[in-house]
Amino acid sequence: MAANVYASATDGGSGGETAQPRSGTGVRAAGATIDCPDVGSRLTSVPERARPEVDKELALLDEQIAQAYRRLSTSGEQLRQDAGFADDAIMNPLKDKRAATLERIAIAIDRVADRPAGLAPLAACTVRDSGNQAPAPDASQGGGEQPGQGEGGQDQGNGQAQGQGGDGGQAGNGPVAADFADIKSIRPEAGAPRPQGDASRGSFATDCGVNQNGLFNSDNIIAAPGVTNGAHHFHDYVGNQANNAFASDQDLADAKTSCADPGDRSSYYWPVLRLQNGTQEQDATSPGGGIEGNAGEIVTPKQVTLTFVGNPRDKVTAMPRLLRIITGDAKSFVNGPANANASWSCTGFEDRQLKDKYPLCPQGSDVVRTFKFQSCWDGRNIDSANHRTHVAFADAAGTCPSGFRPIPQLVQRIVYDVDAPSLDDGGRTTPLFAVDSFPEQLHKPVTDHGDFINVFDEDLMREMVDCINEGRTCGAGAGGGQDQGPGEEPTKEPTKEPQEPTRTPEAPQEQPTKTPEAPQEQPTKTPGAAQGGNAGGKPDDEAGGGDDGKGEAPKPPADKPAPEPEPGDASTATGKAEPEVKATTSADSGNAAGQDGANNGNDADTDGLGDSQAVGTATSAAPTPTATRPSLTEPQAVGEGGLADTGAQLWPAAAGAVLVIAGLVVLRRVRRG
Repeated sequence: MAANVYASATDGGSGGETAQPRSGTGVRAAGATIDCPDVGSRLTSVPERARPEVDKELALLDEQIAQAYRRLSTSGEQLRQDAGFADDAIMNPLKDKRAATLERIAIAIDRVADRPAGLAPLAACTVRDSGNQAPAPDASQGGGEQPGQGEGGQDQGNGQAQGQGGDGGQAGNGPVAADFADIKSIRPEAGAPRPQGDASRGSFATDCGVNQNGLFNSDNIIAAPGVTNGAHHFHDYVGNQANNAFASDQDLADAKTSCADPGDRSSYYWPVLRLQNGTQEQDATSPGGGIEGNAGEIVTPKQVTLTFVGNPRDKVTAMPRLLRIITGDAKSFVNGPANANASWSCTGFEDRQLKDKYPLCPQGSDVVRTFKFQSCWDGRNIDSANHRTHVAFADAAGTCPSGFRPIPQLVQRIVYDVDAPSLDDGGRTTPLFAVDSFPEQLHKPVTDHGDFINVFDEDLMREMVDCINEGRTCGAGAGGGQDQGPGEEPTKEPTKEPQEPTRTPEAPQEQPTKTPEAPQEQPTKTPGAAQGGNAGGKPDDEAGGGDDGKGEAPKPPADKPAPEPEPGDASTATGKAEPEVKATTSADSGNAAGQDGANNGNDADTDGLGDSQAVGTATSAAPTPTATRPSLTEPQAVGEGGLADTGAQLWPAAAGAVLVIAGLVVLRRVRRG
């Protein structure tokens, strides 16, 4: 399967030569991907005492898949030459690694409860067609172009990828033209159910900004606590400023917040949206970023609204403090749509929603991502082993499942001022855009997801519940949140303000995508190591440059870059808590488990899939963004040769000149003789 896929997917359009890498990440093609059973979603019952160890082993399974996918995506030549290469060199070693990890999970649970059954069959994975192969070269369109320059190739002018229907994306693993659809082609949906009976008709809006502070990392405190790079993709954060994998409940409770109401320290986060325009971002050489195929300019949202609404049939009850909710499925491209909850649309067309496509919005209309979170709670737990079973969605009429009670439903709406990409030339004229994803998920829009941790003060949560149940409109964001005036209401005619900036690497995106370097390298910017893809450091509570807990700095005028944060927080740049120590502890526990019968993972890494120990230490060894990443959003002029390239082009001419001179000297001597 892998050999057949790569025979076409890596055909550069000329003589079967291999397509060139897109961005120095090593990812060359997305003709195939790796499909593994999702173990985490099947572990619905894990004893509390076993969860820390199990969570780290589940994160290790994700790391093993990511490494196997990177190996697969760069092995086109070997796959064409040897049909057994994928099984022998990639898939069988991956199965062995997963089997050892699954055994350690079983042992961890067996220590405190009954040993789980049925884990062993989940070790095997398959190679599957991604659907992203480049089409056969069209002779009418210059099928003799050099690899990487024709359909599915790389634009040599600005580092953009691509070609219609080809691999796509700056890193060569998506998106592709087939991932987009015209919003006007979508049929409008039916409205929400009509409130009845004891319906809670009110709403409560909180205003937490648009991540103007530039707080990013590739951790996931809910799904992979204590594990660096547990998400394998970058997240935007608003609200709580202590977000990273190592933040404790107390850290979250004590943190600064970007929310206008300091009583809301909740954590709201989602995968960043990127333009595939050749930009080298702060995480271009880091785990979670370019190394894993997440490349391009990070786009700061134009608007974020966070609204809690009621139930169409019943009154709502307060959310428990520190309740954790994940909506959507980051792995739904290979898992299937059972837990998917992506919704893409355009301003002015929000009665039309796309679930598995990115929207092509008409001129003057903005891209909208909407997340409607689960609104029913089991009344007991703030989390569950698979992070899903403690909450649920109400049915179409608004009724919660038996044993669940209605809670305020978070509706998260994120607006981006990005233009519809030019699909006919693969995004060369106007770049493609996509959300970050696990590498094997190929930036598919169906993988979009959102995360929420409730850190509302109890008094403010009580105020929210009363407001919703009494049918009022309340909250610091009730006046429109980040609304910048006409052109942003969901029911507006799609018009944009003429002064709104367009997305180019030089546009005022610099503030949110700044490189959080050490103070001596970026003395005028807030270092905030964890804000920029921190590979292990804990985000500083002061992230955002002097946030006083009462909200973000006002959004700057559209024609000016965002103001630089105060440099006074430089002393906190190094973060806190030595997170690698915690990761090492988890690895030790994994080894202890292995002594009970499982492979402890200390085998030689001859297969390129990494060691089988718990993840924290393995990923923290990767180069950290603060040490290696280049400065901000500078376009990568791929194909615009540097000094070395220029020398490589000039030396043949110089050698020729020397030979001509030598020939003249010899000729003259011959004539004299």
